[in-house]
Amino acid sequence: MKIKLIVEGRTEKAFLSHLRTFLEPQLPKRMPTLSPHAYQGRIPTGDGLKNRVSTLLYGRNPYDHVVAITDIYTGTMYPPDFLDAADAKSKMRAWVGAEPRFHPHAAQYEIEAWLLPYWSRIQQLAGHNQAAPSRDPEGVNHGNPPSHRIQEIFSRGGCRKYSKSRDFGSILRGRDLSLAIDTCPELKALVNSILNICGGELLP
Repeated sequence: MKIKLIVEGRTEKAFLSHLRTFLEPQLPKRMPTLSPHAYQGRIPTGDGLKNRVSTLLYGRNPYDHVVAITDIYTGTMYPPDFLDAADAKSKMRAWVGAEPRFHPHAAQYEIEAWLLPYWSRIQQLAGHNQAAPSRDPEGVNHGNPPSHRIQEIFSRGGCRKYSKSRDFGSILRGRDLSLAIDTCPELKALVNSILNICGGELLP
């Protein structure tokens, strides 16, 4: 089984190794090949997404399934495409059409929301005891999205600046992804989508 993940960039690619580590014991002898198709910015929208999915599923080296993961928060560089995760998934599904092997997913605001359950680890790396921003990681925004919260504590700690490519993996290294899955519904939906594709037992 080969699954291509359309993702936005370095952060999602760093997350992929931790996702594999979680899935492997869940899918004995059925673990798929998960490979990223990364963009340095937003993933395509409209016909751009439809054409990319079609190429990945029906091109020269076809994949069995395609999973798309997008953020809701796009920063100040881009106008927002989506109202929330539900809107993102609905629009991606509409753009691609009735393709059962395409699975749209979205991180509510940002994929960094999935790091917030590991705030004690973030405090350790940042060298600061700033309080965690919320008990609901995927609800953190209010004009100050998850990545900004993490950047802030690193800035207060004064050890170094937060680096998505370096520190995302450092925060999750050696941690049980179940903690984030249990507190982040959109992450659980993504994991269950892959488990379902592969005939695994879904998480409750």
